[in-house]
Amino acid sequence: MSETAAPIGLSWAPKLPSFATTSGSSKSDHAPNPSTAQGSLWKPSSELVDGLFVPPRDPRQLNKLAKKNVKDTTGKGWFDMPAPTITPELKKDLEILQLRHVIDPKRHFKRAGKSKALPKYFQVGTVVEPASEFYSSRLKNRERKATLVDELLSDQSLKSYRMRKVREIQEIRTPGGNQKWKNKGKQTLKRAKDRRK
Repeated sequence: MSETAAPIGLSWAPKLPSFATTSGSSKSDHAPNPSTAQGSLWKPSSELVDGLFVPPRDPRQLNKLAKKNVKDTTGKGWFDMPAPTITPELKKDLEILQLRHVIDPKRHFKRAGKSKALPKYFQVGTVVEPASEFYSSRLKNRERKATLVDELLSDQSLKSYRMRKVREIQEIRTPGGNQKWKNKGKQTLKRAKDRRK
């Protein structure tokens, strides 16, 4: 029967060495040498054999491949927690968490430390309040936002606190007000011109 080509798509069949089958009962026929069979299957010069990946025989290259394939986790002590990919939203949330001692004046947190580097291993979850906190400290559905930054920006009490703090800092850092720059006659106008020179 003649082989028919696949009409659409690709077809793949592995190329294995042909082993001689003996039809006779004589045991004097030679069996194929396993080294030649292996030599036809394994080609050390190329990594692909009949479209399949064959690992290299060099131990250094094997170690490099093993290091690439190892997942970046914390280890067994922390239940192999993976390192997540940091998106811009996650980055903003982590920066807000590092500054959480500044956000609320009535809550005091231990500072994250002097290093400003973001953590490598972390997990994000949702806090599920118990039924006893239904009326006291539960976020309503309209108050829940996609990220922590959005929740903080939409909170009115924190917004008024931020505005008050910004005003206080601006008053402290302004250099003596703008009263001395007002011109009250020709003498002050002349002094102002001399100052500009």
